Amino acid sequence: MLVHIADGQTVNDQPLQRPNIILIFIDDMGYADLSCYGNLEMKTPNIDRLANEGIKFTNFYVASPICSPSRVAITTGQYPARHRIHSFLASRENNNRRGMAHFLNTEVPAIARVMRDAGYATAHFGKWHMGGGRDVGDAPLPQEYGFDESLVSFEGLGDRLLIRGNGLSERSAELGKGEIRWVEKHEMTPIYVDRAIDFIQDHQDEPIYMHLWPNDVHDRHVPNPEHLALFSQFSNQPFKQKFYAVLYQLDQQIGRLLDSLEALGLIEKTLIVLTSDNGPTDWPRYYEQYYWPPGSADPFRGRKWSLYEGGIRMPFVARWPEQIPSGIVNDSTIIHATDLFPSFCQIAQVELPPESLNGEDMSPALLGNPQQRTQSLFWEYGRDDTYLKPGNPRFKSPNLAMREGEWKLLINADSTQLELYHLKSDPAETTNVAEQYPQISQKMKQEVLRWRSSL
Repeated sequence: MLVHIADGQTVNDQPLQRPNIILIFIDDMGYADLSCYGNLEMKTPNIDRLANEGIKFTNFYVASPICSPSRVAITTGQYPARHRIHSFLASRENNNRRGMAHFLNTEVPAIARVMRDAGYATAHFGKWHMGGGRDVGDAPLPQEYGFDESLVSFEGLGDRLLIRGNGLSERSAELGKGEIRWVEKHEMTPIYVDRAIDFIQDHQDEPIYMHLWPNDVHDRHVPNPEHLALFSQFSNQPFKQKFYAVLYQLDQQIGRLLDSLEALGLIEKTLIVLTSDNGPTDWPRYYEQYYWPPGSADPFRGRKWSLYEGGIRMPFVARWPEQIPSGIVNDSTIIHATDLFPSFCQIAQVELPPESLNGEDMSPALLGNPQQRTQSLFWEYGRDDTYLKPGNPRFKSPNLAMREGEWKLLINADSTQLELYHLKSDPAETTNVAEQYPQISQKMKQEVLRWRSSL
């Protein structure tokens, strides 16, 4: 049974031990795709196990509704626009046109580097997308950000898995810089998990910091045919059938990772955090071919490429049996992706870098004790019409957003389209109350525009 906890309740005051830390960062998985977050059409028992044996948050936010900046925030603990990465990294021409860097500067704070320098064995397996790919062949390897080992995909350099018949994979192969293995897309996550298990076995006598960032839930969805057959009841909804088949495999592979940790006697001393990088896909083609895209952000408005809740509020579960009580639901604490850097460092007893981070230490909340953040949260996405936008017109948001307590404001950088929502009473952002609360609207408007100008 899940237990909901409120502010002021304390459920864990045990002294910390230095754990392994594994961050599972899933590509394009919506808030309600997991059965522990309300999916009634399929079960995700292994991911649900993390929630049932740990803590589940309902107010976790990523830093962007698109992949590259969302990942930069995890890596740096800073707002990604500080590093001129505010959309997905693409070709040099595309990056230049949008005023973006071609890759993340290696001189920025990097959580893996901090962990490695403090004695952790570090690894990154899965999608990278912080530099390398298309015609950008001079991007740093993951090792330059602090990873001892890495295996990525076509959106990165170094050792990588490339997809047969995929144009971006073929362009990646031309860049060299690493050992390349050609696979089917549905083979990628099992290989990443193989590498993760091998790394854990090789370093079981030292603390581990690991990224497992699978990208099979990102469309186009190419499932194992055997898994596709398991969801034949959705054969008249082919996009959904394929999506559920790849989500099923992902859940199975996470279960395999958990079983390996258990077999090695490491499950009790490992903090596993699982979330997603942004909301589910919203390409116009889905609405043209079928009435709705695969994946769910219910009950929220918006999906990928939107600053409404469905684009940036993600499922978030954490399990560490030695420290986190089981079956806890935290509905009150607001956590942001930039918080993971300082929170993981606190949990691992690792000194923070001297650079200023935007994230706050939310480790008490991760360990089961609700807390209130001291700073407001800000987002930016969509500086002009060339940025990818949702196919559903109702999901197209203003390009700036701010959350302060239960209030959320959205506005364009030119001060148009002012929207204010009270998320506790209106989580689906259906009723714009900016005119009813002019003082709140104007205060938050000034703050978010000031933040935008600071970038």
